[in-house]
Amino acid sequence: MSKPISIVCVLYVVALLGGCSPSNPLPVAGKAADEKPAVSNTVQEPAKSADKEAAPPPQSVPAGVTSPAPSAPALVGAGLEKRAQEVKQSTVAVSAAHQAPARSAELDALRPPSQPTDRENYAQIEENPVKRVAEQPVSTFSIDVDTGSYANVRRFLNSGRLPPRAAVRIEEMINYFDYDYPAPASRQPPFQVSTELASAPWNPKTTLLAIGIKGYQLPQNQLPPANLVFLIDVSGSMNAPDKLELLKPAMKLLIKQLRREDKVAIVVYAGAAGMVLEPTQGNDKAKIEAAIDRLAAGGSTNGGAGIQLAYALARQGFIDQGVNRVILATDGDFNVGTVNFDALKELVETQRKSGIALTALGFGTGNYNDRLLEQLADAGNGNYAYIDTLREANKVLVEQMSATLLTIAKDVKIQIEFNPALVEEYRLIGYENRVLRREDFNNDAVDAGDIGAGHTVTALYEIALKGSGGSLTEPLRYSGTMANPAESARGDEIAFLRLRYKQPDSDASQLQEWPIQRGQLAEKWQATSERFRFAAAVAGFGQLLRGGRHTASFGYDEVLAIARGARGEDPFGYRGEFLTLVSLARSLDAGKAEGGPQAIR
Repeated sequence: MSKPISIVCVLYVVALLGGCSPSNPLPVAGKAADEKPAVSNTVQEPAKSADKEAAPPPQSVPAGVTSPAPSAPALVGAGLEKRAQEVKQSTVAVSAAHQAPARSAELDALRPPSQPTDRENYAQIEENPVKRVAEQPVSTFSIDVDTGSYANVRRFLNSGRLPPRAAVRIEEMINYFDYDYPAPASRQPPFQVSTELASAPWNPKTTLLAIGIKGYQLPQNQLPPANLVFLIDVSGSMNAPDKLELLKPAMKLLIKQLRREDKVAIVVYAGAAGMVLEPTQGNDKAKIEAAIDRLAAGGSTNGGAGIQLAYALARQGFIDQGVNRVILATDGDFNVGTVNFDALKELVETQRKSGIALTALGFGTGNYNDRLLEQLADAGNGNYAYIDTLREANKVLVEQMSATLLTIAKDVKIQIEFNPALVEEYRLIGYENRVLRREDFNNDAVDAGDIGAGHTVTALYEIALKGSGGSLTEPLRYSGTMANPAESARGDEIAFLRLRYKQPDSDASQLQEWPIQRGQLAEKWQATSERFRFAAAVAGFGQLLRGGRHTASFGYDEVLAIARGARGEDPFGYRGEFLTLVSLARSLDAGKAEGGPQAIR
């Protein structure tokens, strides 16, 4: 009996060794095949083990290679080799079944989305409608000196994409460019108004009315002392080459222009807000630049806390008769603290009463909040620019430093009354989010736009004169006749222009008025000034980017032809760059280029 028992023991050991080496199973013979409970237990155990083990990441397993299965216990007995192989195959199948979902999830996480993730935020704009003069003869709006939309549109086009229509604000595109309007001789009044009339390039049956405002120019060396607080977003979302790494050299461009009498402080905000540079004289450039160099991104974005701290610091260093301004630099992606849009606007509106203005500089892509920054600047009696390149930073902070920092007139409102005897319809091009009620014009409590030193502001109306055939609406059946003695007495007036503004240190507005005569109408738009033609080209381009609802067959080629002929001296090359952008848009907008439907954006 001892000899057979010894043989069985040897075979048992061999079987154990074979079970520990699944890639090289050893043939065994031994126990009878009636010990099935042991097989059942063997199948269950690997399944539990597979549940507990985390599947390795896809990179750790080469393509086409399966991870080895856990070793099965030895199966002793003659004829159980096949059963042992079945057990191991079952174990591998169970393990793979548990690993497959984990691997699939990991692969999905690594797989790029079919479209770029885009969380940019823009206010939806309904274009100004055509209005009949007989029913609504008065149009009122607040002026706008912001330029952010143009630079943002440029960013989209240079990246090979048409901009979203909501990102296109035509007035900001027009006002990106300087126009040689006649300048006032002094600061009383602080600006001069010019008007020009000619047929619209996109519709010979309508007339284009251009209203141009030129602010009093003040050289940089004559600017009053400045009290500036940089409010810089250093949250994690700012960790990008086109955000914080562009913001730093941009800020340094402004620092290089400051003088001993100027003061600079730096406040940063992420999860919380803090001061990283106490008020420092402008000529201590090394100290200021060193503070900028130390900025690093990380954390969430508590913009509301940063705004409060920046204004508190600006109030402490307030300079009477000087420049007092907070310069906010961010992508606008506020996500902790005060994040409600209206609450942030109210916070800035409250702070502006202290006489401190707000300039908003936008940076970045992907999560950019254009809607918030544009409205914060408006609420803060300031201006808004988008910084996509260091060249743009130089334009805003160096070339136009006086206009950016020094306000020469605030709460500027325009009201125009059209003569129903001569004008049938009108349409204000752009300024959709600046439209005011008629009664707001005389109400000094209603906020409006501000003009900086040397700023130019342009507004365009497309109007249909009586008998021109350019009207789009039918007169009301029961409107009655419009003839009266006053009309015949002012028969040559197409419209009457009124403008209200306040001095920077005053809460009472002043009124200026000008009639617009029919005799100003040029026979052809080609005979108008360069400024009129270039502004019309930019307006046409903006309308095309918004879908071309009122431009008929007018297209990118016509925009290019007009802009080339009105380019002028162009010392900084901005108008030449405009021609490049129009060409890019023409190539990207296949529907317009081929006369087909509008390209999907």
